Amino acid sequence: MSAYLSQLNAAQRQAVEHGVRGKDDHLGPPLLVIAGAGSGKTNTLAHRVAHLLVNGADAGRILLLTFSRRAAAEMERRAERIVTTAMGQAVVGRLQWSGTFHAVGARILRMYAHAIGLDPSFSVHDREDSADLINLVRHEQGLSEKDKRFPQKGTCISIYSRAVNSGEPLETVLLRHFPWCAEWQNELRDLFEAYVTAKQNQQVLDYDDLLLYWAELMSVPELASDVRALFDHVLVDEYQDTNALQARILLGLKPDGRGLTVVGDDAQAIYGFRAADVRNILDFPRLFQPAARLVTLEENYRSTEPILAASNAVIGLAAERFTKNLYSSRAGDQKPALVTVADDIGQANYVVESVLRHREEGLRLKDQAVLVRTGHHSAMLEVELARRNVPFVKFGGLKFAEAAHVKDILAILRWAENPADRVAGFRVLQMLDGIGPGVAGKVMDRMTGRDAHDALATYVPPAKARTPWRDLVGLMQVLLARPEWPSEFDTVRQWYEPHMAQRFEDALVRVGDLDQLQLIASTAKSRTHFLTDLTLDPPDATSQEAGKPLKDEDYLILSTIHSAKGQEWKAVYVLNVVDGCIPSDMSTGTSAEIEEERRLLYVAMTRAKDHLSLVVPHRFYVHGQPRNGDRNVFASRSRFIPRGICAAFEETMWPRPARHAAAPASITTATVDLAARMRGAWRKAPASR
Repeated sequence: MSAYLSQLNAAQRQAVEHGVRGKDDHLGPPLLVIAGAGSGKTNTLAHRVAHLLVNGADAGRILLLTFSRRAAAEMERRAERIVTTAMGQAVVGRLQWSGTFHAVGARILRMYAHAIGLDPSFSVHDREDSADLINLVRHEQGLSEKDKRFPQKGTCISIYSRAVNSGEPLETVLLRHFPWCAEWQNELRDLFEAYVTAKQNQQVLDYDDLLLYWAELMSVPELASDVRALFDHVLVDEYQDTNALQARILLGLKPDGRGLTVVGDDAQAIYGFRAADVRNILDFPRLFQPAARLVTLEENYRSTEPILAASNAVIGLAAERFTKNLYSSRAGDQKPALVTVADDIGQANYVVESVLRHREEGLRLKDQAVLVRTGHHSAMLEVELARRNVPFVKFGGLKFAEAAHVKDILAILRWAENPADRVAGFRVLQMLDGIGPGVAGKVMDRMTGRDAHDALATYVPPAKARTPWRDLVGLMQVLLARPEWPSEFDTVRQWYEPHMAQRFEDALVRVGDLDQLQLIASTAKSRTHFLTDLTLDPPDATSQEAGKPLKDEDYLILSTIHSAKGQEWKAVYVLNVVDGCIPSDMSTGTSAEIEEERRLLYVAMTRAKDHLSLVVPHRFYVHGQPRNGDRNVFASRSRFIPRGICAAFEETMWPRPARHAAAPASITTATVDLAARMRGAWRKAPASR
C-alpha cells in the first residue's frame, strides 16, 4: 500500500510519514516543513493528508487551512486521488474542514454564536462595506467636518485592520505605518470604538472580526476545549504568511502541538504590509517542549542549477533564516544575466527584444514573465510593448491609466483639449473644495457655446472655492493657449500635486505614477497625440487579471512580484534591480523591512525555470530637478547583489559595445605618419589660409 509514496524524495517522505506509526496510530508531535521554492510543497502536503487517511485518520476530524479557496480545493482533490489509488477504491468521507482561515472562522463562529453573544445569522462585510460603515460613523462623530484633513474612510479601515491583525497598540501602528495620521490618535481610537459598537448593534462582522472573534473564543477555556475536540489533525499551508491572530488561533487549537503540521518557507515571507509576521515560522519550533520536528525540502523541481546558485547566494546573506540550499538535477549551462542598461527606456527595449528573440526560438509569450516591485515600474515597458504590437496581461497593482490620480491628470488635459467634454470637466471641477456635482453642472452649462476661458473667468464660485477657483482659471488660460509640449505637462503637474496631497493619504506613493506618466508624455509629439494614444491603446493592468488580449491567444505576463508568488515561467525578467526600487525606498526604515525586500528579490528569481535576467538601469528620469537641470539621476545596483556574489551571474551591458577589428600594424603606422605630415603641412600653410 505504500507504493503511492514511491515518487517522493527522501525529505518529502519524512514529512509525509512523520508521527504515523501504523494503523490508527497517527497523532504525532508537531512538525514544521520548510519547503523551498519549487520543492513540491503542495504535493507533499497532499500526500501527508492522504497518508493520514490511509492510516485510519477520520476525514471529518482533519482541519486543512490555506490562504485561498483554490489552494484548498486543489489539495483536497490531490489527496482524494492519492487515497483512491492507494486503497483501490473511492474515498469514503471527504474532508469536511478545509478552506481559508476566514471561511473556517465564520463557520466556527456560527456554531458558537449564542455562546459568544452573536446572532448565528450575522452578516459579514467585505472591505468596501466596512469602509462605508466606518465612513457613516466618521460623519456621525463630526470627523469629516474638521478644519484639518482627517483620514478618509479607506485609510481609517486600513489602520483598524492593521491594529487588529498585528495585535499592536494603535499608537505603534500609527507611528510605524501611518505616521501622517499620528496626530489623530485619540479621535481614531474613539472612531474605532464607535465602529465596533455599530457593528455589534447591526449584527455585522467585518473580515478581520472573523479572526479576532475566533482568537478570542479560543481564550475562553470551556469554549476552546470544545473547539479543540473537533479536530485530531490541523495542517496549515503557507505558514510564513500568517499574522499574530492566526498564530494565536493555531496555538489555541493545538497548545501541545500534537497533530499540528505547518508548511512554509521563511525565505518567501513577503506580506509584512498585510501584517504577516515572519517570526511566526522562525519561532515555531521553540513553542513546544520538546521542540517541533523540522524537515527541510531542498530539492527543486523548477529551476536550473545556475539559477538556484544565484538565488541561494542572494538569500544566503539574510540576517536570520532556516538554513537551506536549493539544488536541482537540471544542470543548465546559462547563468542568470545581470544586465546593465543606460536608462528605463533602454530597459524596455532590452526586455522587448529579449522576449521576441525567445519567441523566435520557440518560447511562447505565455512562458515568459516580467516582474516588478511596484505596478508603475512597468509603465514604460507597457508603452513599448503596445508600440511593437506585443500583447500582454498584467497581474498586480491598479490599472495604470485608470488609477484615480492618473485619471485626474488626463482629465485636466482632456478638458483643455476639448472644453465641451463634460466628463472631464466634471472630474476637474470637483477636485476643488466647495464644488460638488450641482455647481459643476452649472459651470459646464455656462460654458456651452461660449469662450471657455471667459466662461470660467466670469463665474462667481462658492466662497469656499474662490482661491482654488482663481488658480484653476489661471491654469486653463495657460492650457487653452496650447503651450509647447510637453512643458504644459509640468504646468498641470505643479497645479495638481497639492490637490493630490489633499485627496490621497498615500500621495507620496502615487508620485511614482506621475513620474512614469511624465516620461510617457515626453515621448509624444503633442498633447493631442499623447491623449489619443493613451485613449486608444492604454497600458493594460489590473489588480487581478486584465483578461486575455482579444485578438491573440498568446500574451506576455507582466506582474508585481507579490502577485507572482507561487507561479513559474520558463523565462523571467526582473526590472529595476537597483536601490530605491529593490529595496523600495519606502521600505528601508527598519532592518526587518530591508530583510523582507531581500526575500522579495529571492521570490522573483526563483520563479524562473530556464532563463533569468535581472535588469539594472544606470539612470532614471525624475521630476522636480532645478530649472534647466539634469532630469536623470544615477542608480546603483541593488545592495542585495554585492560584488562578492556577482560570480553567480553573467554580467553584461545592453546594447553591447560595438567591437572593431584591430587594424594591421602597417596601416596603423601609415596612419600615424600621415597625421604627422598633415600637422607639418598646416604649419607650412600661408597665413591667409
